[in-house]
Amino acid sequence: MNIQIIGTKKCKETQKAERYFKERRIPFHFRDLTEKGLAKGELENISRVIPLDELIDRESKRFKDRGMQFMVFDIEEELLSDPLLLKTPIVRNERSATIGYKPEVWKEWIIG
Repeated sequence: MNIQIIGTKKCKETQKAERYFKERRIPFHFRDLTEKGLAKGELENISRVIPLDELIDRESKRFKDRGMQFMVFDIEEELLSDPLLLKTPIVRNERSATIGYKPEVWKEWIIG
């Protein structure tokens, strides 16, 4: 198992995901989107499991502040240029990925 949690330190859902794996003593790698975004290849790998349209957080303050609800835009391009538009946390395990707090899926990964 190779767990990667992608989110921000301030995100409550990301904190819950980290706590879930820490409590079960499962090592994970944390990627803080405020420090480093996703590479194009990483985003493509995630979008094979989760559609791009589900990855962008249309309810976020950042999305609304940029006026994106009134714009036509390329989702992939926007997520690569502004990773803080991603819904978080994104939790990856090899080729699998979830978005948000999904302990029922992670449990399946652990039991495997």
